[in-house]
Amino acid sequence: MRSLRFDGLELPIRLKVHPRACRIVLRVDPQDAAIDLVVPRGVRLAEAVEFARSKGDWIRRRLAALPPRVPFVDGSRIPVLGQERTIRHRGLRCATARGVVWLEPGELHVVGEDAHLPRRISDWLKRHARDDFTRRAEVYAARTGRPVRRVTVRDTRSRWGSCAVDGSLSFSWRLVHAPDFVIDYVVAHEVAHLCEMNHGRRFWDVVAGLVPDTARPRAWLRDKGGTLLRYG
Repeated sequence: MRSLRFDGLELPIRLKVHPRACRIVLRVDPQDAAIDLVVPRGVRLAEAVEFARSKGDWIRRRLAALPPRVPFVDGSRIPVLGQERTIRHRGLRCATARGVVWLEPGELHVVGEDAHLPRRISDWLKRHARDDFTRRAEVYAARTGRPVRRVTVRDTRSRWGSCAVDGSLSFSWRLVHAPDFVIDYVVAHEVAHLCEMNHGRRFWDVVAGLVPDTARPRAWLRDKGGTLLRYG
């Protein structure tokens, strides 16, 4: 992978050739501060890197606007399904442990070695997200009369959710850090695709029937969605 040295930082560059692209598109990934370049077929890597270099002021503004990273370490505060939790590392052994990771009021407790803390927390959050999103999807799907085949979670960067033609739903597990009303909206949005595989008027009517207030969560995702990628 190529990189771009910028303001004393070594920023990785990810290049994606898109056959329908008619120009170079540049973005800064909020998750890892990497530079993503989408280029038309035939554009050389060196040309794409030089394009990114010419956008130095824009990159500087984007980097400055990124929310601070919140690592999964003892003492960090992270939201879980809309509630702030403080990570508490309980060491290698804990007589009162209720598993490897568990919730208590205002806290997320983790047992194990320091080096395993981030992985154990992220694994637990992914399972917690899948279970919670599945429950919400089944509730909304019952109201539409369309069954959900299955629900999976992934670490997607470009979308919060998706719906396949076979009725399978997929969500970014990082939504587990979003407020409750945002999760409800994203799940309802994908469930609505079980009825309408488009974004036409009838689709939005279905969404509004499931979650009447769509403006607030959409605005939150537009303005603050990048914060969800900065945890861990």
